[in-house]
Amino acid sequence: MDTLIQDKLEKEFQEKIDKDIKIEPNDWMPESYRKTLIRQISQHAHSEIVGMLPEGNWITRAPSLRRKAVLLAKVQDEAGHGLYLYSATETLGVSREDTIDDLHAGKVKYSSIFNYPTLTWADIGAIGWLVDGAAIMNQVPLCRTSYGPYARAMVKICKEESFHQRQGYEIISNLMKGTEEQKAMAQDAVNRFWWPSLMMFGPSDADSKHTEQSIRWRIKRHTNDELRQMFVDATVPQAELIGLTLPDPALAWNESRGHYDFGDIDWDEFWQVVGGNGPCNKERIEARIKAKKDGEWVREAALAYAKKHQTN
Repeated sequence: MDTLIQDKLEKEFQEKIDKDIKIEPNDWMPESYRKTLIRQISQHAHSEIVGMLPEGNWITRAPSLRRKAVLLAKVQDEAGHGLYLYSATETLGVSREDTIDDLHAGKVKYSSIFNYPTLTWADIGAIGWLVDGAAIMNQVPLCRTSYGPYARAMVKICKEESFHQRQGYEIISNLMKGTEEQKAMAQDAVNRFWWPSLMMFGPSDADSKHTEQSIRWRIKRHTNDELRQMFVDATVPQAELIGLTLPDPALAWNESRGHYDFGDIDWDEFWQVVGGNGPCNKERIEARIKAKKDGEWVREAALAYAKKHQTN
């Protein structure tokens, strides 16, 4: 493409972004914008699907029929979120199967939080409250992201994530009203999931490769560190309300900043987990590969059925 034409198109594209006009699949977009969206949306889709695994582990062991039904509904929601997001990725000209194969081959990532095990029922509460709470903080601004299909998918996803967060907080709150053993179980779960939840927002702004450009394109509306601070500010009062202690001795309200101060994140742990060396990385990918292999006959039958009816 001629350089002058390219420059003109890029200028018009950025003007649309600056005016908060959504970019749609048939609109012209820079190749780097398209690739950034493919990376972000597909990673988001993978996270929803892989995120079903640690919670699915507790469906058969939920402590009551009500808890089982609610957890089933939540896991089903996450499957739907993955499908919405894979569909949004496909509008950018990539195959869903290719993105899934890239996940299985270790070429792309998913949220680091899902590489931690769920050891007790309280972990399901901690995931709902902390992990889905962090997800909401990150995802609500995505309802205004510059790419239309992604923004529209996020509206429904965020409504359902709000239900997930309330469900988790209810579990933790009820445990904190129970026996000393139940309180200890809740505290232990929060101790293990607090720091990984803070890591969910990604590396610090100083170490992030993509944040600055994503902000300029309005794919993101806030930096990683801004979102992390917003999450801490929202979550600390919730913990105090039910008598939980968050595992950070540096956590304190800073009057001059109008925010909570918090301690240093163990970024070595974050990069180890992202690099494939977390507690459950291998187990998660093996489970997804097995699911694809076990479901191959279903996909083949569905395609054969569709092909037969297209020719009739």
